Amino acid sequence: MSRPNRTTRIEVRISPVVLSLVRRAAEIEGRSVSDFVVSTAHEAAQRTIETAQVIRLSVKDQKALIDSILAPSAPTRALCKAKAAHDRLIAKSR
Repeated sequence: MSRPNRTTRIEVRISPVVLSLVRRAAEIEGRSVSDFVVSTAHEAAQRTIETAQVIRLSVKDQKALIDSILAPSAPTRALCKAKAAHDRLIAKSR
C-alpha cells in the first residue's frame, strides 16, 4: 500500500485487550500500530463496499440469467395490466 499524505486524524477508544491484539498483529507484520490499523480498516472498507455492490452468481444462475436475456418469456397478463396502468398514469401527468 502506498503511503499518501495523511491529513485527517481519527480517534478511537478500544479496550486494553483489543489494543494488545492490535499491537501484536502489527508487530508480527513489522508495521506500526497506526499503519496496521489504517491498512486493515482500508481493506475491510473495500470488502464491505464490494460485498454491497457486486452480485455473485453460481454458474447455474449465470446460465439462467443469460438464457432469460437471450430468450425472454412472453409478458404475463399481470405485467401487461401493470404496464397499461403505468402508461395511463404517465399520460395523465404530462
